[in-house]
Amino acid sequence: MISKELIQEKFKEIQDSICSALSAESGQEFKEDNWDYVSGEGGGITRIFTGDVIEKGGVNYSSLNGKLSDKIAAKLKGGDSNEFYATGVSLVIHPQNPFVPTVHMNIRYLERGEKQWFGGGIDLTPYYPSKPDIITFHKRLKKVCDKHDPAYYPKFKKNCDEYFFIKHRDEARGVGGIFFDYLSDDLEKTFQFVLDVGKTFNSLYIPFLSSYKKNTYSEKQKEFQQIRRGRYVEFNLVYDRGTLFGLETQGRIESILMSLPPQVRWNYNHQPPTGTPETELSKFLVPQDWANME
Repeated sequence: MISKELIQEKFKEIQDSICSALSAESGQEFKEDNWDYVSGEGGGITRIFTGDVIEKGGVNYSSLNGKLSDKIAAKLKGGDSNEFYATGVSLVIHPQNPFVPTVHMNIRYLERGEKQWFGGGIDLTPYYPSKPDIITFHKRLKKVCDKHDPAYYPKFKKNCDEYFFIKHRDEARGVGGIFFDYLSDDLEKTFQFVLDVGKTFNSLYIPFLSSYKKNTYSEKQKEFQQIRRGRYVEFNLVYDRGTLFGLETQGRIESILMSLPPQVRWNYNHQPPTGTPETELSKFLVPQDWANME
């Protein structure tokens, strides 16, 4: 039987491993905040990167006990109690260079009354995408999933494509990944899968930083990155369950909104000129069977 203490320990190890890899590749140290959950018990460790390689990034660990509002309780499928426990690691990395994609990852464990479950996922948001890189990203995710259950990748990829869709824009936020929630069968087996998702982050994302962090880019390309970041902000503030859960449970606002980039543009009715690299992005923002491409 897994314990909350074991889950907390392993999640903290994943936070440490990811932060060490990001620091080594970027040459940047992180700023650490240890905080208490003022609306209940527990707290967290937020680590923020800012600099020339990672323009803004956050890797957050938290472990909280509290009480759900009736509004947020009605949205959760698991359990019928308003008392909750939640622990997890969540991160978003916004790179300085437009040729490096933004990445999001989250792994979490929740209890509500007698119900227990895991959730999480990882997805990629490029600005100037490379098809081979996206294929490799998805193949590696599929390999992690297949190690535990061959049904995981197709199911969780579909979940991701559907979840990270900006309905009011009628487009995907990025090129997807995997997304899963309410995994409550065989918690010990599921825990190992969730840990593997967290542990594979470095092999999935560090190569992007290594390959593209020194690419030369123009002011026009930086502006396009900032325009696309606007879509990221729209999704997080309108649809993202983690953001909404944090706000509804009166969590620490700086940690909740660490996912937002430092500079964003909303140019009125922006339309990239036809035939430019910027228009190519739209071809990637539709669900595709990346893992089975060559």
